[in-house]
Amino acid sequence: MDLETLRQKALACQECSLRQGARKVVFGEGNPRAGLMLVGEGPGAREDELGRPFVGPAGELLDRILVAAGFKREELYITNVVKCRPPGNRQPVPAEVQACRPILEAQIKLIKPKIIVCLGAVATQTLIAPGASITRLRGRWIARDGIRYLPTFHPAALLRDAAKKRPVWEDFKSLRDVYRALQAEQLSLEFEE
Repeated sequence: MDLETLRQKALACQECSLRQGARKVVFGEGNPRAGLMLVGEGPGAREDELGRPFVGPAGELLDRILVAAGFKREELYITNVVKCRPPGNRQPVPAEVQACRPILEAQIKLIKPKIIVCLGAVATQTLIAPGASITRLRGRWIARDGIRYLPTFHPAALLRDAAKKRPVWEDFKSLRDVYRALQAEQLSLEFEE
């Protein structure tokens, strides 16, 4: 299976009730061979309207953070745990997360990122540990199955609470350093071959 086939599968999905209330399926976008993947919780109103992840106010803030940390959006891959907008921008419920989980896991398997940033509690609980506290895990690197995970606050949380901006900036500086080190390591391995 490739990403386009998986996207078509996501577009046809009716595994939970979210699809009935959503305008569009927000599959994800970016570099299909990205070393860095960002995973949020679910699409908001603007994302549902455009069919693209992180294009509303939280996405605009995320773009500014990425640029400040030296990343280009087109070099990474961005998606969400659930691909359809929960009503009223509520958090997805466990049954909705479980319905979408195979799509997310297939995206990860196809893209093969070296690093996944979990944006918020839902992504952290889905990819790292059920019931995990984003407040306790934020900023801590977790290695699993050859992937390094970095939980941090969702950009929407920063819009509600400016005190979270500094910790997220520290997380993205750490991300930049680890990502650059991985790139240098990869270049070194390619040079040796």
